[in-house]
Amino acid sequence: MSNQISDLSNPVKDEQIKVNVKLFAAFQEVVSKPEIYLEVPLHSPVSIIYEKLATVYPVLERWRTVTRYAINLNFADENTPLNYGDEVALIPPVSGG
Repeated sequence: MSNQISDLSNPVKDEQIKVNVKLFAAFQEVVSKPEIYLEVPLHSPVSIIYEKLATVYPVLERWRTVTRYAINLNFADENTPLNYGDEVALIPPVSGG
């Protein structure tokens, strides 16, 4: 019998979660959908969403540095970790007058 106790507070490293991603403006035009679902590793930074989309849609690279993120309707830093049930919005720059 081992004296080691498993740390149950740390999830399995490769555990995947499904994230609902809301797309607006240029992102919606490129992807041709208002929202998509992506699977990402639990606690990945929100910026992984952009990485996955830009891999499939390279034209999105032009907006990388000016895109903002929101998680569950709150603006978030690109390094904010994702959790179960999170809804992510990619907010590109908009213009108008």
